[in-house]
Amino acid sequence: MLTAVLALQAAQSTPPKLQVMVLEGDRAVNNIRQRTAREPVVEIRDENDRPVAGATVTFILPESGPSGIFPNGSHIVSTVSDEKGQAAGLGLRPNQVAGDFQIRVTASYQGRTGSASITQTNAGKPPSAISGKLVTILALAGGAAAAGVLVSRSDSASAGNGKAGRPSIIPGTPEVGGPR
Repeated sequence: MLTAVLALQAAQSTPPKLQVMVLEGDRAVNNIRQRTAREPVVEIRDENDRPVAGATVTFILPESGPSGIFPNGSHIVSTVSDEKGQAAGLGLRPNQVAGDFQIRVTASYQGRTGSASITQTNAGKPPSAISGKLVTILALAGGAAAAGVLVSRSDSASAGNGKAGRPSIIPGTPEVGGPR
């Protein structure tokens, strides 16, 4: 009997847990190339299934591997739930590492706590330092410069003796410009 009374007292002194319900962002796929991500949104509810306004909600991203950052440059951002009990990890941007990761969410309000996990995936190839268009433009410019050198050498070789000169390529840095 004493054990049952002690268990009942312990249960009454422990504050009820908060429910952290994931509304948006779970199983989302973030685009590495465009640096866009689905922002996590949760709703905090009490033991009577009512929204909890004013709860402190913290979103925690992994420090390494597939992950992201928040606008404050950190892997952690805290906010407060609104009148609907909702809170969002605004401004999430994926990092350049592809793969699955977990966003840990914790909520606290008047001594009560709750938590949840949100799974997201970073997908796609990171943007390269030089775009494909730029590589094409540089290749065309280099080809045009080489052709100009060939034509110039051919014309200058045949100018003096009436014979067609053999085209040759002279090593060096090609220049692109107007006629000389």
